[in-house]
Amino acid sequence: MLYTIRSERLLMEEMDYNLLFRWFVGLNADDEVWDATSFSKNRDRLLQADVAKEFLAQVVAQASAQGLTSDEHFTVDGTLLEAWAGAKSFQAKEKKPGPPPDDPGNPTVDFHGEQRSNDSRESKTDPEAQLARKGPGKESKLSYSGNLLVENRNGLIVAAEVFQANGTAERDAALVMLEKLAGTHPVTVGGDKGFDTQGFVAECRNMWVTPHVAQNHKRPGGSAIDRRTTRHPGYAVSQRKRKRIEECFGWLKTIALMRKLRHRGVCKVDWIFTFACAAYNLVRMRNLAAAVPVV
Repeated sequence: MLYTIRSERLLMEEMDYNLLFRWFVGLNADDEVWDATSFSKNRDRLLQADVAKEFLAQVVAQASAQGLTSDEHFTVDGTLLEAWAGAKSFQAKEKKPGPPPDDPGNPTVDFHGEQRSNDSRESKTDPEAQLARKGPGKESKLSYSGNLLVENRNGLIVAAEVFQANGTAERDAALVMLEKLAGTHPVTVGGDKGFDTQGFVAECRNMWVTPHVAQNHKRPGGSAIDRRTTRHPGYAVSQRKRKRIEECFGWLKTIALMRKLRHRGVCKVDWIFTFACAAYNLVRMRNLAAAVPVV
């Protein structure tokens, strides 16, 4: 992820001739590199041990020890991660018999006029991926919902969760991540208009979390955020700081190659997404250390 290498086979090619990679893993210049399938064999063991979550937690703890993180002010948001599955794989769960395809390997499919929904269809390649779109007028794609909890001091990722893209995933994941912070001391959380719902705001306040989410006056019944919250100067600060989370998503999608996933299933996608978040923090911490040298 740090060097934007898109596959494990390409990583082995790099290690075969790049001394930097050999030094990092402790191989001598004439040592034979291992096979790329070693990663696949070890992945299940690492999944069971929940190494990714622990690794991210240790990186966050290191940043906190250096005074780089805030323990009071946070931002939540989510983005769609395109699944490793094509549109043709999104087929009816109860498929009706029909004529044989013109090409069994890559058949011609006409989607026009069809009602395609997650209730009646699923991907034969990745059944846990859901058809979702970013907004009105955008094309729908098989996706997962990648969600972040970011502290507002330096924009470091504190927690990450991957859910199925079911329409409420961003708010559900936000509550899961915020629950780990609840009860210790009052905190604030910023967010966009998608978090301005009665249910989300009420749950935040039950956890002693002050919701500094953007007001959505077009929502039926009006905004769930009133003057009790917006009159404080901290609300405006949270609204300004919350946009920093987009920098995290930008790095994860371009540098760490999370725009198009290469793993299937919520468990594996969450695993690799969490590692990518830890990698982002390491790069961010390095840049912060270079900007403010330790005396």
